[in-house]
Amino acid sequence: MQRHYETVFITTPVLSEEQMKEAVTKFRNILKEGGAEIVFEESWGLRKLAYPIEKKSTGFYYLIEFKADTQIIDNLEIEFKRDERILRFMTVAMDKYAIEYAERRKNEKSNKTQEKTENKEE
Repeated sequence: MQRHYETVFITTPVLSEEQMKEAVTKFRNILKEGGAEIVFEESWGLRKLAYPIEKKSTGFYYLIEFKADTQIIDNLEIEFKRDERILRFMTVAMDKYAIEYAERRKNEKSNKTQEKTENKEE
């Protein structure tokens, strides 16, 4: 049975944009190879950390929302732990309320980008 999951990971801030994309591609491929269906992805960019991790005060945040079997989570988290570029990660199973909230958030974000596009055209 497939469940709905959301994973957020933080990479070290010393990565170039190309290295960041490579890290994201690696974890996306792990999910796809395990039979997961990626629902949504979002880069939150460089943000300040709540507390220093490995003497770093900032990190690149990335979110992946996906549907997968439970076995893939162990493989994904092992790869997060093995990768030196990852400062922190968290994967959560989403209940129906979290899924509804995520849908609303995505819709609001797409509406804001449409409004910005329409305002530029005027």
